[in-house]
Amino acid sequence: MELAGTTTEMAAAGKTYLARFRVIYVHTDFQEYLRFAERFEEYLQVEYFDTPAGALEALRESYPADVIVAHDRSGGLELLDIIRGSAGFGNIPFVLLVDRIDRQAIDVARSKRADDIFSVRFEDGDLITRIRYFKKRQWYVANKASQKIGSRSHKTPLWKRAIDIATTGTAVILLLPVFIIVAILIKLDSKGPVFYKSKRVGSGYRIFDLYKFRTMRTDADQLIRKMAAFNMYSRSEPVAQIETQGLCDECRAGNECKNLLFHDGKEICEKLYHFQKEQKAAFMKFQNDPRITRLGRFLRNSSIDELPQLLNILKGDMSLVGNRPLPLYEAEKMTTDDKILRFAGPAGLTGLWQVTKRGKGQADMTEEERTRLDITYAREFSFRMDMEIILKTFPALLQSENV
Repeated sequence: MELAGTTTEMAAAGKTYLARFRVIYVHTDFQEYLRFAERFEEYLQVEYFDTPAGALEALRESYPADVIVAHDRSGGLELLDIIRGSAGFGNIPFVLLVDRIDRQAIDVARSKRADDIFSVRFEDGDLITRIRYFKKRQWYVANKASQKIGSRSHKTPLWKRAIDIATTGTAVILLLPVFIIVAILIKLDSKGPVFYKSKRVGSGYRIFDLYKFRTMRTDADQLIRKMAAFNMYSRSEPVAQIETQGLCDECRAGNECKNLLFHDGKEICEKLYHFQKEQKAAFMKFQNDPRITRLGRFLRNSSIDELPQLLNILKGDMSLVGNRPLPLYEAEKMTTDDKILRFAGPAGLTGLWQVTKRGKGQADMTEEERTRLDITYAREFSFRMDMEIILKTFPALLQSENV
């Protein structure tokens, strides 16, 4: 998955695009999402989920979130426990949202290791300043880690670089018509750059831009808010009328609700509850349409969107065989003495752990097992080992799991 970049400006096709922080936002109330997205639209590119499960799925699909913002009563606390308990996601910045900030809420946020806490109305504090601090912290950790591993990292041997240039160079030449056709179709399908870039940490803890073909619109969340404003997904009852008065026509006639329910410790009109539930469900039906372009869905399903990574190999950012380049928040967990050695070896498209258990169709690996294999490869890689991994990669691709 992908959206726009981080906090720099980039020129594309003669135009300047403001790149924004990417946020995973979790709240069961869709209207709160609309208010949040509108308030911070200048700085944030927001991916909305009404359950923690959706957010976790996006992260597992390598959505490069700069921060998670989740409401405590919408599964935010459970999501925070999962994130902090995962070796892969442990250090991703996490902002906990609450209805009202008090001492108990602050103590809970601190005990769960949230990075910050805000009320849903953001009366106090500056969210954007905090997110900028989170990014600076990641870059500081990356700089220190790069210095730490620099003396231990291996330079890419001549034989390995020769294989990379020969194989990927040939592949790029053969696939050049595909690159050109896809680039033209992307430009015709939607506005924005042809390539999508995400920051990855590779050999020697060096940060580089990983390339993919863009599969998502750059104005997706603005489009969703426009659709919401015009009630394209609502039923006959106007949203604004229900929101402001909280009662249906029948109840307003008697100036009180005749069908009260108790939901999440609050009283709510039964008709209003069912309306909001249907409204949210209807939104989720079209949620993916504005984000993923028509062409993008095909590119993802066929894995053609991954082809530009061949350019990363030609540039020397990574190798054909090596350890998987990691997102910043995942790499940040690998800076301890027992793990940082995995960055001493080259980064690559395929590697040792991809063809070990998973290549044999066995159970998935733990993060610790993967790290040990990455360290083994960094210490012992050779021409013979690379050839064996390349030959084993093709059978591994036929397994039910993706490598």
